[in-house]
Amino acid sequence: MSKMTLMRHTRRSRAAATELEDALNEELHEQTLGRFVPSGLTLLGLCSGTTAIRFALSGNWKAAVIAIIVAAVLDTLDGKVARLLGADSKFGAQLDSLADLVSFGIAPSVLVYMWTLYHAGGAGWTIALVFCVCCAIRLARFNIETVEAEDQEAANAHFTGVPTPAAACMILLTMLLSFQYDKSTLLANPILNGAIVATVSLLMVSRLPTLSLKNFHLPRRLRILAVLAAAGVLTLAVLWPWATLSGVLIAYILTLPLGARPRSERRRFWHPQPPSH
Repeated sequence: MSKMTLMRHTRRSRAAATELEDALNEELHEQTLGRFVPSGLTLLGLCSGTTAIRFALSGNWKAAVIAIIVAAVLDTLDGKVARLLGADSKFGAQLDSLADLVSFGIAPSVLVYMWTLYHAGGAGWTIALVFCVCCAIRLARFNIETVEAEDQEAANAHFTGVPTPAAACMILLTMLLSFQYDKSTLLANPILNGAIVATVSLLMVSRLPTLSLKNFHLPRRLRILAVLAAAGVLTLAVLWPWATLSGVLIAYILTLPLGARPRSERRRFWHPQPPSH
């Protein structure tokens, strides 16, 4: 082989190596960015939930509720974005659980305590602590069940116990109603709210099966109606936000018994899928 031919082969090899290195660097950059996006959404939700505590301590009830709702929206988005980008990870799952404990455990319990439970003194604070503890237990159990589902390569089409975001909204229902009926003192009654918080706490750690929208399958013939219904709900949320949120939450509470229906009936609309990491 001549010296000139050897030099040409060397140049081609270097060019190919450079292109491969550039491609690997670009792919690594995309993977790093893709993995950051879901965790970034989780951290934004954590910040929103923590901000709700600040609003609660200053007595800004509506702003605190909005902050918790924003955290719930971000909690929904981070999982969907992770699955879309293929960025599921055990780190993301643990980070999500810690963020949920703050946003849907500590923040709503502090909010309800500052709003009404403080009138009950130590008993009110104890109920708030019980809600936080049950939230932590619910999240830990969910993580364990997720790992077990991964081992079996299958996941149930329902949750065990009320999910923490839903539980956080449930204990805020009376507050949402009070935003619409300012003259009502019953809604801010510490005994009533204490009973609600205690009941929801038990529902979180119970074995009650609750429906999961993650595996929800809507028949094709109903999808147009579902889109129209969603558009209608969004319109109502813009016009009457507190009433719409209250209505949606009451509707969710009414659907809780559906999770206890026979599994064969649930499978018509809920198809098990492997859980996200």
